[in-house]
Amino acid sequence: MNWRNWLIALAALAMPAAILSAAAPAEDWTGRDPAAEKSLGAQVYRDTCAACHNAGVGRAPQRFILQDMTPEAIHTALAQGAMRVQAAALSAEQKTAVAEYLSGRKLGTTSTATALNMCTGAAARFDLSEPPVFSGWGLDAASTHAIPSAISGLGTGNAPRLKLKWAFAFPGSQRARSQPALAGGAILVGNHNGTVYALDRETGCVRWSFPAQAEVRTGIVVSPWVAGNRAARPLVYFGDVAGNAYAVSLLDGKLAWRIKADLHPATVLTGTPTLHAGTLYVPVSSNEEAFATSPAYSCCNFRGSVLALDARTGRQKWRTWLVGPPVRQGPSKEGLDKLGPSGVAVWNSPAIDVRRGQLIVATGDNYSLPATGLSDAVVALDLATGRIRWHYQATAGDAWNVACAFKGVSGSCPDENAPDFDFGAGTVLAKGLNGREYVLAGQKSGAVYALDPATGALVWKKRIGHGSASGGVHFGMAAEGGRLFVPISDRFAMDQDPFPLSPGLYALDVASGEMVWEARDPTDCKGSPRCLAGYGGSVTATGGVVLAGADDGHLRIFQAATGGLLWEDQTARNFTTVNGVPGKGGSISGGVAPLVYKGNVIVPSGYGFASKLPGNVLLVYGVE
Repeated sequence: MNWRNWLIALAALAMPAAILSAAAPAEDWTGRDPAAEKSLGAQVYRDTCAACHNAGVGRAPQRFILQDMTPEAIHTALAQGAMRVQAAALSAEQKTAVAEYLSGRKLGTTSTATALNMCTGAAARFDLSEPPVFSGWGLDAASTHAIPSAISGLGTGNAPRLKLKWAFAFPGSQRARSQPALAGGAILVGNHNGTVYALDRETGCVRWSFPAQAEVRTGIVVSPWVAGNRAARPLVYFGDVAGNAYAVSLLDGKLAWRIKADLHPATVLTGTPTLHAGTLYVPVSSNEEAFATSPAYSCCNFRGSVLALDARTGRQKWRTWLVGPPVRQGPSKEGLDKLGPSGVAVWNSPAIDVRRGQLIVATGDNYSLPATGLSDAVVALDLATGRIRWHYQATAGDAWNVACAFKGVSGSCPDENAPDFDFGAGTVLAKGLNGREYVLAGQKSGAVYALDPATGALVWKKRIGHGSASGGVHFGMAAEGGRLFVPISDRFAMDQDPFPLSPGLYALDVASGEMVWEARDPTDCKGSPRCLAGYGGSVTATGGVVLAGADDGHLRIFQAATGGLLWEDQTARNFTTVNGVPGKGGSISGGVAPLVYKGNVIVPSGYGFASKLPGNVLLVYGVE
């Protein structure tokens, strides 16, 4: 399945049946048993729910968003939540059936499976002498994804001796794409089944589990405390794909607060919130690009933003919109209003420039016309007020949505030839060997940019990959010792650009952008859309080594000085797990980067999205 067919698969979940018959590829694009479409739940959805949810009426989330919610969350909404009035005429059996149909999981499996292998005794207690090992997704405020050797305990000498210590399997899951946090002797990690787990770091037993309302694909962040402070009450922060941001108590897993990051029904939290000096900075994204495939949907009106919250209470301090507000642009061919500007979602974690008092994010494309100046851009915001200080636009005029993959399906495509060159990767603030600081950003175009952090002026640009809507630099880079380590996906080309496909891992000189070394993935994907070549996730640098999870399911460690391969393990296989749940690894991709602490390597495996290998395991390796 190439990237266009994946978009067809995603969009199809929101499309009327008449359109599906003409647009869907031959394979079962839903990934479900076709018999499910004949079930009671499918009938209830078509008769009672589809009219609003297929068309995105009001604030109704579309079907593909409901698919990522837990059956418990859907059932609660029908029985006693926001949908209780609309569902009043449904029987208990019908409510259960539609919840299970939409989520693809049996009601009760999420909560009962988490009770397996619960911790007892000392393993159940949090160690308040160990504050969070890392500040957040970027591992430090500057988001370098670099770990000091004294903390990691891993280097060129002992990396080849890594062996698997234990594996934990997420029940009821096909995706593992939440970067963990380490604090209090625990591993905190989110999951496809909507559960956040606190696992004992030594044994993998479950200290507590928290049921979010939908899949948790953001990383986890833990508030700091003074080591040994027994009065500390740290909080755990994360977001879900229904657009909720959460704070949960580290010590017992109880909810402290939950807020909706944006009331738009397509709101999604993909980028990990960044915690700094008592403020939680939440990047806000959406799936409205896929809503545009419905002829009954007026496209588009989502506005990307960064939301600043009081970390203790969840109270809003400020919000900075990055586009809009949308206005009527004229009628579509269906006679609906075309709306714009829109889009400019933020699906990466903000970096903090402490010295200049600013945070730095990178943005996605516009969903509708007119195209705007902050799309496909790097943007610096004032930490205290959210005021935009500067921006650098890498690709102008990039207005695109999923309707562009279907000629004639709806009138919402703004530009079929737009490249869809979002910035998905988090920005990095790092010093070159010349002592100068740079903001470093990698784009799906395959290009890397170095900007002046004070002004946003371009210092250098280096193209490494061919790039595509699902290629180039996708989710994250790392910087250490004057080098920038850049993962490139590049599974296939969708245009006639002669620049070669270049999946692999690359090292650039931070100050100049010159290539230091390249470790190309030898896999040849030419003419094979299902091939998995390159590195679509994030990478980590420490102790003279670089750790990279690959789309083909390998975890690899390279020498930071030369790019030589030191060690690898195939994670796309079956595992015996400490909690007794069947476990299988897959692609290591998305916002996940391997974590390293005291000689242990911790990484989830199983991206399970955009045709990449599914899986449901958290793997912990140790030096033998």
